[in-house]
Amino acid sequence: MSLPKDLKYSEEHEWVKTEGEKVRIGITEFAQSELGDIVFVELPEVGDVLEADEPFGSVESVKTVSELYAPVSGKVVEVNEELEDSPEFVNESPYEKAWMVVVEPSNKSEFDKLMDASAYEEMINED
Repeated sequence: MSLPKDLKYSEEHEWVKTEGEKVRIGITEFAQSELGDIVFVELPEVGDVLEADEPFGSVESVKTVSELYAPVSGKVVEVNEELEDSPEFVNESPYEKAWMVVVEPSNKSEFDKLMDASAYEEMINED
């Protein structure tokens, strides 16, 4: 399983990529493999405000529906519209094609609770 070293990870299996003043958010390869084949993705609208650790959307697989939890607070400035028509991108390319939202973070201190790749790998190996 690949875990890009340049990303940060949440306990809820979201990844965060810092891009200047914004962050790109998606779900990890581990999360999509646990869910199985993704058939539907529900995401917030541009302009919505996310609160850290609160649900901001969901992914539906053939097995279950799982909520997406915001790893950081902030305003949604971009949404991956392609996932509406191609939810399978979550399974095929969780770190490239299947990013969910781009957010302007409102509280940089929330980054302190995110894990690096080795800490995240340790957490999923304990499960």
